Amino acid sequence: MCGIVGYVGQGQRSAVDVLMEGLHRLEYRGYDSAGIAVHEHGAISVRKRVGRVSELARLLDEQPLSGSLGIGHTRWATHGGISDVNSHPHLGGNGEVVVVHNGVIENYAALRERLQALGYAFRSTTDTEVIAHLIAHHLEEQLRLGQDGTDRKTILGAVQLALKSLKGTFGLGILFRDHPNLLIAARLGSPLVVGVGKHEYFLASDASPLAGYTDEVVYLSDHELALLTPQGMEFIHRDHGRTAPSITVLDQSAGDSELGDYPHYMIKEIYEQPTTIENALRGRLDDDAATAVFGGLNLNVQQLRRIDRIVLTACGTSWHAGLVGEYLIEEFARIPVEVEYASEFRYRNPPLSDTTMVFAITQSGETADTLAALRESQRKGHPTMAICNVVGSTIAREADGGIYLHAGPEIGVASTKAFISQVTVLALLALYMGRLRHLSHPAGGRIISHLRQMPDVIRKTLLCHDAVREIARKYQGTENCLYMGRGYNFPVALEGALKLKEISYVHAEGYPAAEMKHGPIALVDENTPSVFIIPQGTMYHKVMSNLEEVKARKGPIIAIACEDDEQIARIADDVIYVPRVEEYLYPLVTVVPLQLLAYHIALLRGCNVDRPRNLAKSVTVE
Repeated sequence: MCGIVGYVGQGQRSAVDVLMEGLHRLEYRGYDSAGIAVHEHGAISVRKRVGRVSELARLLDEQPLSGSLGIGHTRWATHGGISDVNSHPHLGGNGEVVVVHNGVIENYAALRERLQALGYAFRSTTDTEVIAHLIAHHLEEQLRLGQDGTDRKTILGAVQLALKSLKGTFGLGILFRDHPNLLIAARLGSPLVVGVGKHEYFLASDASPLAGYTDEVVYLSDHELALLTPQGMEFIHRDHGRTAPSITVLDQSAGDSELGDYPHYMIKEIYEQPTTIENALRGRLDDDAATAVFGGLNLNVQQLRRIDRIVLTACGTSWHAGLVGEYLIEEFARIPVEVEYASEFRYRNPPLSDTTMVFAITQSGETADTLAALRESQRKGHPTMAICNVVGSTIAREADGGIYLHAGPEIGVASTKAFISQVTVLALLALYMGRLRHLSHPAGGRIISHLRQMPDVIRKTLLCHDAVREIARKYQGTENCLYMGRGYNFPVALEGALKLKEISYVHAEGYPAAEMKHGPIALVDENTPSVFIIPQGTMYHKVMSNLEEVKARKGPIIAIACEDDEQIARIADDVIYVPRVEEYLYPLVTVVPLQLLAYHIALLRGCNVDRPRNLAKSVTVE
């Protein structure tokens, strides 16, 4: 949550241009307010405003800035309400320090009281302003000890002393009024990446703002500082001192984050899903051995055969993908699987043996709870793997091994193509683990054949778009909605309900269809539609009975059914038809119309589908 961008150079670029383009690319991380600070004419000038980055752009048209050193921020509010004064950047002391911050300072109240007692005046109600004043305070102390205020060692010492007092998480970009060529970055629990140029350096909370400016990046580690000047970069770790940076090639272009001809990122990413399946499968299917191929698990066959239990831990949409993964792995590999909310798993002490493998599933690779769950598993000696979309992310780097999704940047806050990719990868994992055990060669070959067909199947599924749009018009005014599915489609019911909640603000709940009689049926009335995911399969007649029960109580019914189902149209009020596939692959198919339904209902209700209220793309705070 929140986005940071920074730039320092020799004047070959305008800092304002770099910062504003970066903030536009980072707006999906937070859009309550935005601001920048630029070093110009021997001082640091700040512009910030509530609202979208476009509001900040209008302010800069009225009050322009110029310079080659600056930091910027787009905010998702944690401490302090949404206001101009609470927007970042924040000044420390008498303006000698300026800070932007991602994360949460847990002991900010005690630090604030201490600094107020020392005479520091607070302008905002944020936790971030504490950091700016604390650095200014330690800088003043260094000066009283006779240190040179423009000396880099003095400034570094002040920052390090301030960081020692902070409890919580932070990603920081820091400027100093009296040091016009220095940008300092610091990280603990909140991601930061440095872009390497020629006599210029970039800073961001993820790599998307750096695409097009540089293809060389350095990912900061926890407890690491970066000192950036036009003359070079220096990295210092709290425990290890100066460290040699590990430069990574950025595999991302500026065009990857562009809308193209689409009106919104969400619909663009829904239509990219056939390609994301192709990317997830590419190079991972071995026809001769009838299995999947992974290069990053970092465990040999003997070690993998010892695994007798798998834990999948995740949050939100990734958790729903994990539920599908549970069904897949247990069916094809016959290994017991548990799916844990990362936010709960990190605080529990479950009895896991040394033959348990933990998979952290995450799109961003930075989700705070998932990262903490992974670290806790590592402390206890379990092999920890990541299923992740972002190369170089913290979880990808810290896991013992893992599988990349290769879905490309996902900008829409409501995840779509990442879910499809995660389910595809989990199907590959089930195939791989199954072939290590009892799954036969012919069975493995059939799975490979079915998976290869899925990109074209999803392209065919997207032909339901017009029908979904019409159904959305009918139900746009609903305030409550139930989603029902069984077997592989129960997690899809959860995901469909989440999508509707996220972007249209309609209350929706997902249930196993058979559980309806155990409570949810009390909600059924003529104003509460029920979405039944009822493709042909082993549970078809069971779900049909549940559907009839809702129909008997005059509940409107939207059915997601196979295109050759003649019976469903006689019962359901509205039907969205999808292709028939193998039962274990239905989640890839049935989720698509639910994504489209949420999208169109949100549009018809006047909601911002890409930037829903109160949500941000990457949850990097607890």
